[in-house]
Amino acid sequence: MKDSVTSAHENAGGTASRKPGLALGTLWQSSGTLAILLLLLAICSVLSPEFFLTKDNLVQVLLQSSVMILLACGVFFTILIAGIDLSVGSMLALTGMVTAQLMVAGCPPWLAVLLGGVLLGALLGVVNGFLVNVTQLHPFIITLGMMAIYRGLTLIISDARSVFGFPVGFSNVLAGRVLGMPVPVLVAIAVAGFLYFLASYTRLGRNIYALGGNAQAAWFSGINIKLHTLVVFVISGVCSGIAGVLTVARTGAAEPNAGTGFETLAIASAIIGGTSFFGGRGRVTGVVVGGLIIGVISNILNIMNVQSYYQQIVMGALIIGTVTADKIFGKKK
Repeated sequence: MKDSVTSAHENAGGTASRKPGLALGTLWQSSGTLAILLLLLAICSVLSPEFFLTKDNLVQVLLQSSVMILLACGVFFTILIAGIDLSVGSMLALTGMVTAQLMVAGCPPWLAVLLGGVLLGALLGVVNGFLVNVTQLHPFIITLGMMAIYRGLTLIISDARSVFGFPVGFSNVLAGRVLGMPVPVLVAIAVAGFLYFLASYTRLGRNIYALGGNAQAAWFSGINIKLHTLVVFVISGVCSGIAGVLTVARTGAAEPNAGTGFETLAIASAIIGGTSFFGGRGRVTGVVVGGLIIGVISNILNIMNVQSYYQQIVMGALIIGTVTADKIFGKKK
């Protein structure tokens, strides 16, 4: 059984076969997402050379992508075990709203961020993971229901109204810049870097890959399936909580409808980034590139004054095309 676990991790880590006939599949797995991003950058540069390639706009692309990268990194771990988390957008709204209300009530910003963002996000992840373990239902069903519950709670505690009037230091720090780089971008990089290390170089990461690759083999190998299921949902909740805090800092207000539809974009970022929807394969680096692809598409549509509705069409086409390519080249690999 040890061989099964090792095989699952090697598939996830991208251990390339050395047989010449498998070169195409290996190339797609290692560079397919990056190729899509480079192609998009080239197209956008042609469509709007005077605006898109400016320093300020490229920084804006990174800023627009930061929240999506955080959400996608959380979703990535749930997909890695052949699950899903549809509640990330609602968790973003709820954690952001609680953080805002704590600050308005006089709580120090750092404590409000810790309690309302990080700890509440972790608690919501625990609820999701606990329900998945207890009911044995697919995470799609559980998180679909929790998406509605968390959104409803956000509307209840806010009375469906925006909350604003935070301490000046809160927005100045979390929406500011360090050496010209927006703080949300630096936070997203730090979180993604930590999760990359967690997934690639720790026993926990290897176990998560093994669980997604073959749950039965993982169980026979002594991996605690329920514990690791709980952990991946906690990771998703914490990522959503951090994203919620950064969203409030950027906009200067907590909106009860914040994050609506973000779950679709987060899933798209992970899938476009090369994460197998069937579990056991994917990389955090690919998810980051997938988030950047979402940001680039959104940015160029804004520059060209194209309605945001078209973004949904592009996202759907990219998801179908990427999964199809992964299926074709994955077989060859």
